[in-house]
Amino acid sequence: MKRYVIKRPAGAGLPDKLARFREELNEEQFAVATAPAGPALVIAGAGSGKTRAITYRVAYLVEHGVSPARIMLATFTNRAAREMLRRVEQLAAGGGGDVARRVWGGTFHRIANLILRRHAASIGYEQNYSILDSEDVKDFLSVCVDEAGIDTKARRFPKAEVLRDIISFATNTDRPIADVVASRHPYFEPLSAQITRVDRLYSERKRERNVMDYDDLLLNWKRLLMEKDEIARIYQEQFEHVLVDEYQDTNKLQSEIVDLLAVHHKNVMVVGDDAQSIFAFRGAEWSNIYEFPQRYPQARVYRLEINYRSTPEILAVANVTIASNRKQFPKELRAARPSFGLAPALVPCRDADQQAAFTASRILELRDEGIALKEMAVLYRSHYHSLELQLELTRRGIPYRIRSGVRFFEQAHIKDVVSYLRLTANPRDELAWKRVLRLIPNVGPATANRIWERVSHSPDPLALVVRGDADAAASKRGTSWTEFRSLLEELSRDETRHAPARQIELILARGYEAHLESTYENAEARLEDLRQLAHYSARYNSTDEFLAELALLSTERYGAPQQVAGEDVVSGGEEDELLTLTSVHQAKGLEWQAVFIIWAADGKFPSPRSLRDADGEEEERRLWYVALTRARDQLYLTYPLMVTDHTRQTLLQRPSRFVTEVPPELYEIWSLEEETTALLEPPAADAEGGTGGGYVN
Repeated sequence: MKRYVIKRPAGAGLPDKLARFREELNEEQFAVATAPAGPALVIAGAGSGKTRAITYRVAYLVEHGVSPARIMLATFTNRAAREMLRRVEQLAAGGGGDVARRVWGGTFHRIANLILRRHAASIGYEQNYSILDSEDVKDFLSVCVDEAGIDTKARRFPKAEVLRDIISFATNTDRPIADVVASRHPYFEPLSAQITRVDRLYSERKRERNVMDYDDLLLNWKRLLMEKDEIARIYQEQFEHVLVDEYQDTNKLQSEIVDLLAVHHKNVMVVGDDAQSIFAFRGAEWSNIYEFPQRYPQARVYRLEINYRSTPEILAVANVTIASNRKQFPKELRAARPSFGLAPALVPCRDADQQAAFTASRILELRDEGIALKEMAVLYRSHYHSLELQLELTRRGIPYRIRSGVRFFEQAHIKDVVSYLRLTANPRDELAWKRVLRLIPNVGPATANRIWERVSHSPDPLALVVRGDADAAASKRGTSWTEFRSLLEELSRDETRHAPARQIELILARGYEAHLESTYENAEARLEDLRQLAHYSARYNSTDEFLAELALLSTERYGAPQQVAGEDVVSGGEEDELLTLTSVHQAKGLEWQAVFIIWAADGKFPSPRSLRDADGEEEERRLWYVALTRARDQLYLTYPLMVTDHTRQTLLQRPSRFVTEVPPELYEIWSLEEETTALLEPPAADAEGGTGGGYVN
């Protein structure tokens, strides 16, 4: 067979374009954009302009005659791919004007779908297959549980959401169902065989119904490449260049697909930051990026270390922090920006309340100094860490949004438990009754309504249920109803009725913890939320007082200005003028002018749960590093010196190990003082003529 090589036209005016590339890129970015053919690993530090480097790389390839249709650009959002390719269109004049349309760009799932639509018949599907969304998957799994003949009443069986998590994690990490159950949901280990049967039935039914879920898109793409040689050769030849963004967040399945596609040309460029690999709990495989040079021994390694986001002082702390990780590609971020002379502030606080008060007070000061609320963020390791702060912000009328999910007290598991407390405080609370009744196994809305109708006319529905007078309305509920009655009796006793912490502990121990495990894929995190809620509630003298405090959050209104006692601020402001509260995981890829990291204490950050795993501390340090590098100008690290547990015992608390790993001279350590109220004298004016608060060094 004679081999013929098609010659490509020389890029017209290429030297001029290269000169423009040199003007618009720094030396590190330019090296990436113009890298020679072959495998390449780009270690792109936080804020180093990796998106810019990838964009120019695609433009460079097009200008050198590589057809856009022979480039695959895998990103973690379709929006990111569209934005990159729009910029490529502008850079690569002469690329035909349709570069963005012809490049195979988008998420792994999008590209998989494009390929599978062409070849679905090869793996037993029709071309017009449907794609199940998350809710569809849960419905489908519920049907499969019924078809498998599993008696979910005989023993608590995982709900559809938990089954979806188990099956998805097993698919993306290429692990057996039994292994995933043992490591992530050990309380269901005796049911592994039944869960595996449901998974097998689920797979069969999907093919019969000509549907795929999101994970199937990747799994079936890999199957095409491994089982259908003629199809694999088409795409291994077509994709002359494969580029992958955020490579540190790929799972095993995605990494295997990349390797299968690159087997012919070996022009694979992966871009990411091993120091920002923080999604192992979702199945991301950190070893994909760390072991890339072993899989591709000829790979060139490039580093983007010039940071355009943060000040030198912030980067100094970040660099020292990440240097403590043993497994990593060593790097040192260098600031492109000048120093403002502001070292990160380390702020020890007396307790969680003072931490919340300081954070809110300083946010108001920064706003007065001209930093918009939308340019500030409060970051935390776990959602429950924002508990005290949300209440404090509400008291002071500071509007905020939660990026890490719904507000703490609006989450389903919090509302469930609070509903128990509400009906003991007010036995005629219809909504609370109906919510807790539906938590009883095998009680649906119709039965809950029937029970409520039976008890609602009583002056004390709680006493009526405890006596057993509602048993007829709850017929055939068996031991579940008996256990519910027993719990209500415990909650309504004199020694318990006015002790919210004790009530929450009883609710957890008498069935709600088991409900979490079978209902939610993140049951452990939700359980920790509720334990912290119990600790927090211990400060109140009664359940009534605690519930009254929570009512503050349900009456927030940020649409119009309103008076706030004791604060010379206006609540609300512009609709988009909102402070951001977010977990660190949700903050990745974002940045703010001023960042507060709260609960920077050992036992809170790092999370004790994450330290069970051998590599857990290193991932937690990477998470801390991500938090630090979200800040552009100002960074505040706070932690309480004392915490009170549910027994009202005061415990001393140490700063996070990630704080103490850094030399103290890299921080500015603040000492807090409480402002005293002057009853006889007017407040003295400060140098600016105002009477606002301030900080004391």
